[in-house]
Amino acid sequence: MINFKTEFIGTWTLLKKELLRFWRVVFQTVAAPVITAVLYLLIFSHVLANHVKVYDNVEYTAFLIPGLIMMSLLQNAFANSSSSLIQSKVMGNIVFILLTPITYLQFFLAFLIASIVRGIFVGACIYLFALLYVDLPMLHPWIIFGFAMIGGALLGTFGIIAGIWAHRFDQMAAFQNFVIMPLSFLSGVFYSIHSLPPFWQKVSQLNPFFYMIDGFRYGFFGQSDVAPLLSLSIVTFFFIVLASITLGMLKSGYKLRS
Repeated sequence: MINFKTEFIGTWTLLKKELLRFWRVVFQTVAAPVITAVLYLLIFSHVLANHVKVYDNVEYTAFLIPGLIMMSLLQNAFANSSSSLIQSKVMGNIVFILLTPITYLQFFLAFLIASIVRGIFVGACIYLFALLYVDLPMLHPWIIFGFAMIGGALLGTFGIIAGIWAHRFDQMAAFQNFVIMPLSFLSGVFYSIHSLPPFWQKVSQLNPFFYMIDGFRYGFFGQSDVAPLLSLSIVTFFFIVLASITLGMLKSGYKLRS
């Protein structure tokens, strides 16, 4: 019989550890990505605001902000789970987690929720800064929240996979530099894919980051390049696939217990 109180305590304890881990270095984990996003906003809006028109009745600066929020949210959700795991493995203290009676599902949930929290917190900070710069509507708040949650969950899960697989910090940096960053920048953060040639539009539609950012942007303006329900379905599918892989890796102890 499942003891829900024990299950909750184990999950909460590990979750609290993960939350405190990134909060204790808040200038690195929160302030740095917020400043980076604000710099992107200032530079791109200044250079392109008078030259790029994406949606009717939506200024380019306003169009840019949801993309920057979601890009930062995704990158930080990935960084939270992946950096925690690789640090624990390199320093050798992962054993203190594995020796506890925490199940693989509790392990997954704690790391996943912590990643979502960090990603959404960074995104919220960027949004508050952006309000000082431009008037940003929120036509569909629940759609915004839904895409933020599923996006953070997807990248937090991918971060767990990367953290389990990597043995060294340079391998983790390869994930960040050659997978996460290119997918982020080529996802429509700074442009609408309809401004691209047909071939590159089709390539962009293979990028799951595009659907997360496009659906998230729909929540603000009620306009998007793809139907939000289709975007949500695709993102949810990717999350289910990655979550299944992650749970399988954790259950088998792949590169953790062997």
